[in-house]
Amino acid sequence: MWETSARLLKLLSLLQNRRDWSGAELAERLGVTPRTVRRDVERLRGLGYPVHAVPGVAGYRLGAGAALPPLLLDDEEAVAVAVGLRTAAGGSVAGIEETSVRALAKLEQVLPSHLRHRVNALQSVTVPLTAGGATVDPATLTAIASACRDSHRLRFDYRQADGTESRRDVEPYRLVHTGRRWYLVAWDTGRADWRTFRVDRLAPRTPTGPRFQPRELPADAAAYVSQSVASAPYRYQARILMHAPVEVVAEMASPTAARLEAVDEHSCVLHAGGNSLDEMALYIGLKGIDFEVLDPPELVDHIRALAQRLVRASG
Repeated sequence: MWETSARLLKLLSLLQNRRDWSGAELAERLGVTPRTVRRDVERLRGLGYPVHAVPGVAGYRLGAGAALPPLLLDDEEAVAVAVGLRTAAGGSVAGIEETSVRALAKLEQVLPSHLRHRVNALQSVTVPLTAGGATVDPATLTAIASACRDSHRLRFDYRQADGTESRRDVEPYRLVHTGRRWYLVAWDTGRADWRTFRVDRLAPRTPTGPRFQPRELPADAAAYVSQSVASAPYRYQARILMHAPVEVVAEMASPTAARLEAVDEHSCVLHAGGNSLDEMALYIGLKGIDFEVLDPPELVDHIRALAQRLVRASG
């Protein structure tokens, strides 16, 4: 009995992690026969989980049902959880934004229509008191998260920083939250290269595109976004050896302003970009940490000039 229950939970987890599964794939993952998979699917249906047959591939898909599956939540609790996840996805609780989006995508996949309308209505009249800045529609986040999870191509209209608009067709890979903004890391099929997109500047088109085989990202998604927005777009790229542990420097440098690379337990390298060497000299000097300039060499002259100006100003 316990073995069957554990297998049902594993089967349910697999169905939530990917849109479509063939019976043969599920049988291989669970270490059972396709016949046992069919019986287990019937057990899940008997418990209220809407597991649909996928025509043509002899497979299964977890869909939205007429009633909420038995998650030990009543309607009021389900609405509360969905609203809480949407709020957390907006960055109100640091550190759980990306996890909240993944959980929200799973919940809204099986949320009945009448409850989804209640969530949308409550969210539409809730006004957060924030410091301002770009906001992202939770529905856009969950749509992108679902496309990443299911490896479906994504089409959207995109607005550049200068206001230029374009239509993109991408293979979405990861959503990254920096504390202030959401970014999508994706393979741009039109430009045949990896790109970073600000989610608040894109408007998804429906339906999503066909399935794709995920590529291997050349770096960690968070590190790639940090590099893309902190230094790559600028005229000058600096490498600074900071004489402090990476954890200490991280408290003073936003991931959108600098990327950190640990050297040892006492030092790290700060990668940052800028269009003005004077501004970069001031940015580094205000950290209050001893440092050495590795690149570019001309930054040293600007730091020296700034130091002399401050000495003269001190009388």
